[in-house]
Amino acid sequence: MAQNDRHAHRFVAQNRKARRNYFIDDSLEAGIVLTGTEVKSLRAGKGNIAEAYARDDRGELYLFNSYIPEYDAGSYNNHEPRRPRKLLLRRREMARLIAAVQEKGLTLVPLSVYFNERGVAKLDLGLARGKRQHDKRETDKRRDWQREKARLMREKG
Repeated sequence: MAQNDRHAHRFVAQNRKARRNYFIDDSLEAGIVLTGTEVKSLRAGKGNIAEAYARDDRGELYLFNSYIPEYDAGSYNNHEPRRPRKLLLRRREMARLIAAVQEKGLTLVPLSVYFNERGVAKLDLGLARGKRQHDKRETDKRRDWQREKARLMREKG
């Protein structure tokens, strides 16, 4: 969570449902191969990764089903909004993630897209296990209690 706090003001897109639907075991930063109009569209604050996922395709990791709308001022050379986008990781990290997905049945879920300090688009990728319905209810109860506790503390203090 500390990593997310550091990039809080630069978020372009967040997957808010990811932490409700999955147990996030590990997260790491990955680069994304983007075209010029995709970067411009992301800088304008447009983009959605709510239904996106990462998957192995011939030894490389790709981000599927992410939505970056066409750039308004783009020409005939605009990008396709839902095209697969290659993720940039070190070979060792990529091999570890692919092995975890294949052996343990884990899922690669994008958590957020942001621009780092150098202005490069990055993806926060989580290695996740799916939650069952009762786990989701437990998470909701815990979050509601924390919210209620904070409200009571504000009123009394």
